[in-house]
Amino acid sequence: MKNLYIDFDGVICNTIEITYKMLEESGIDIKDQEKVTEFYQNLDWKHVLDICEIINDGMDNIKKLISSGKFNIAILTHVNSINETIEKVKFIRKYLKDVTIIPVPKAISKTRMINARFSILVDDYSVNLNEWKEAGGIGVRFDLDMDGKGFLVIDHLDELLELF
Repeated sequence: MKNLYIDFDGVICNTIEITYKMLEESGIDIKDQEKVTEFYQNLDWKHVLDICEIINDGMDNIKKLISSGKFNIAILTHVNSINETIEKVKFIRKYLKDVTIIPVPKAISKTRMINARFSILVDDYSVNLNEWKEAGGIGVRFDLDMDGKGFLVIDHLDELLELF
């Protein structure tokens, strides 16, 4: 059984799209890291998760992956605050009762929290995938436009059943 880590933002839910729009509406320049960090730390994550959409039946596809017995599955998500962690856990638990959820402080690489060696990471952010690959893991890019940027690419999580 392979270890499979699935990112949350931009893979399971469209929170990136929503929060970037909120940043723009707030007049915050995405390049101003200090203001962006402050924005995410103070964000009402309950509201964001209430209005977000699950991408391409993500939760149902994770259930299919669990049922297959091929993977040890965990949600591996960067977080900016305790509030974000709490709200993401509550959200995920509405759909998935037994999956492991691993919040990673935004300032820390996912490879510092998890031994990536021989494990699969599904992520929409190629920087995370590059770090994962350098640590001996297998990176799979989640992208609705199917642009792998040098990685295997999927746009539905259940496609992993065919890849592995």
